[in-house]
Amino acid sequence: MKKINYIKYYLLYGISYIHALLPWSLLYFLSDILFIVLYRLVRYRRKIVRVNLQNAFPEKSVIEIEKIERQFYHFLCDYYIETIKLLHISDEDVKRRMKFENPELLNELTKDGNSCLLSLGHYGNWEYVSSIGFYLSPELFQGQIYHKLRDGAFDRFFLKIRSRFSPLSIEMSDAMRTIVHNRQQGKAMVIGFINDQRPRRNAGQHWTRFLNQDTPALIGMERIARKFGFSVVYLDLRREKRGHYVGRFSVITTDASKEEKFAVTEQYMRLLEKTILRDPAYWLWSHKRWKFKRETAEKI
Repeated sequence: MKKINYIKYYLLYGISYIHALLPWSLLYFLSDILFIVLYRLVRYRRKIVRVNLQNAFPEKSVIEIEKIERQFYHFLCDYYIETIKLLHISDEDVKRRMKFENPELLNELTKDGNSCLLSLGHYGNWEYVSSIGFYLSPELFQGQIYHKLRDGAFDRFFLKIRSRFSPLSIEMSDAMRTIVHNRQQGKAMVIGFINDQRPRRNAGQHWTRFLNQDTPALIGMERIARKFGFSVVYLDLRREKRGHYVGRFSVITTDASKEEKFAVTEQYMRLLEKTILRDPAYWLWSHKRWKFKRETAEKI
């Protein structure tokens, strides 16, 4: 890491850690202020969010779209302060705030040495999902796939946060190598995939209908699951109230090698869509998810 990134990282970490020491009530007060700055003054990605919502919900009125939009930005600010709080939070507190209804399902799927891929989206506070390790068998290898951020300081900062509950953060380009190594060691694995990002233009993808739009879907998770015959589980997240989430696991397949091509990806996209439609404000609408159009991509 370059010297400037070291300085930037320690400034970011120091300021964030001081904020993490604050009580929840004060943090949410700061979030309310940040909402005004981000939404009203800076207008962070307002055009992208508005277009995404209008295209996803063409049946909704302007008033309804604006309501979801405001709720999204308010939640985005909550996500930020909740994530920073991970730098200074007790195990007991995170267990109160991130509950899982049926974590025994993962232990059941992996009890005979099998491995499981855990799929979810950028919905709710996905950073808290790594606390699932509290409920898993200690013999399991726990990992989470991530895409490296362009900014070195922010990349190191988020890796620090995501290591709070000890799962190994695995860069996507190292995923296959890590999985093969652990299989050779005879280790059963639970590895998390946030699988709703936009694929690179020239990357492997599968087109599907998602939120009323033709959408390219990542297929890396399915490829790995089919190659090794892993089970695949979806995590449905619900936001109960500010800072409190509940997750429920459902099986997509117990052996992806037996599934038709793209069947796992399609089922994941349908489940994620159902989650979003239930409470749309808690998905990451500021992402340029539909930057590439199908007719353009298919000509490349």
